Amino acid sequence: MTEHLVPTAPQQPLQTAGTGAGSHLRRGTLGLADIVFFVVAAAAPLTVMAGVAPLAILFGGIGAPVAYLAIGVVLCLFAAGFTAMTPYIRNAGAFYAYITRGLGRPAGLGAALLAVFSYNALQIGVFGALGFFAAGTANDLLGIDLPWWAYAFTGVAVVWFLGFRSISLGAKVLAALLIAETAILALLAGAILIKGGANGLSLASFAPSHVFTSQMSAPLGLAVAAFTGFEATAIYREEARDPDRTVPRATYLAVGFLGLFYTFVVWVIVQAFGNDGAVGAAAKNPAEMFFTAMTHYVGAWATDLQRILIITSLLASLLAFHNAITRYGYALATEHALPASLARVHSRHGSPWIAGMAQSILAAGTVTVFAVIGAQPYNQFMLWVNTPGVIGILALQLLAACSVVAYFRRNPALRGEGRLRTLAAPGAAAVLLAAATALVCTRLNLFTGAGPAVNWTLAALTPAVFLTGVVLAARMRRSRPDVYARLATADID
Repeated sequence: MTEHLVPTAPQQPLQTAGTGAGSHLRRGTLGLADIVFFVVAAAAPLTVMAGVAPLAILFGGIGAPVAYLAIGVVLCLFAAGFTAMTPYIRNAGAFYAYITRGLGRPAGLGAALLAVFSYNALQIGVFGALGFFAAGTANDLLGIDLPWWAYAFTGVAVVWFLGFRSISLGAKVLAALLIAETAILALLAGAILIKGGANGLSLASFAPSHVFTSQMSAPLGLAVAAFTGFEATAIYREEARDPDRTVPRATYLAVGFLGLFYTFVVWVIVQAFGNDGAVGAAAKNPAEMFFTAMTHYVGAWATDLQRILIITSLLASLLAFHNAITRYGYALATEHALPASLARVHSRHGSPWIAGMAQSILAAGTVTVFAVIGAQPYNQFMLWVNTPGVIGILALQLLAACSVVAYFRRNPALRGEGRLRTLAAPGAAAVLLAAATALVCTRLNLFTGAGPAVNWTLAALTPAVFLTGVVLAARMRRSRPDVYARLATADID
């Protein structure tokens, strides 16, 4: 039978292991802007726009901008319930903690395993994209010819170093990189608007005749992946200043910015080629669509800069996901759901350095395997490894939305925010997220370019990992009942 957790008095956290290690992450380090930078950088806006948005236009037509807006609205509904529950989840475990409190410990531990798996899949796969774009750019601009894996291994080392240092250093690096990639897209958008696009500016992308069509299922599926990671705001609770206010605000700001920015940029790129020419330009060479627009409207120098900034965009995404993964490991290890050594905090930098080292070793090992077997860095390494991560995060969002409804139904006295935020919004989000998850699973060929056998194998990993966590929870309940009883109950404030 599913177990339920109710609000309890603060408990002392389990002791963490490690000689010379701190027991807590560095508290009060991150402000609102810092957390927003972390989660928006994880989405890699420049890479998502230049690398994926042309496919949304190709498959969905000029109505593709609305797909990003629609998914943004769905995730705002999710954020409403997610943030309503935040004051009652004083734990850095994010999805794990929310789902445990709402749906019980077995589902919570299943979610914990799925979260660690999914974030690792998302982060590690991006090393393939980093190697692919860095190798091509270095060759074209500098004449340096090195294999993709050389850049991927360099990326692993850089991300490990920045993750090992204090979270404030990582926040400063991410802020600079995110501002740079946003600025280059803003420069392109401004140039297109000033010149009036190809045939004058038009709002036809938002006309019902271009939005309500059967072909819009494809851009909706692609748009879902573009928001991946925004919910990670809760992971930084322990390091946030005034977390009860900062975490909810950061969540709304992150999803709101991404939804509006993506919609605007995709609409602008349609204007660059015109309503009659955008789909044809995407079909001709989707990978070059943004570069072609940049050269035409701004200049070749900006195109070269854009190619460099795609690399830094990927680096920012890698660092953001690395920090999220290590903090998940830290939260689980403090409760002995993972080896206690992962909870060790560096005495000087305040970082979960053992968890960071373990994650970097896993990333390096995966890069090695794909390099040895001669896999293509983008079409195989990146897409095949990332895809189960996208499905896993969607499944976690769905479970989290359901957990919000369940939590507040059992605790009506806590509905201080009203039924809209505690029941209606998360309930609607759960239904829509279930539809989005099904949509992605049935259109996996858009993400992987592979056949049904590969696609369904990748999709099956999500339920397999989740059920493994449920089985482990059952074993823990028998063998370590004291640890099992304290899952997701340790306070950090």
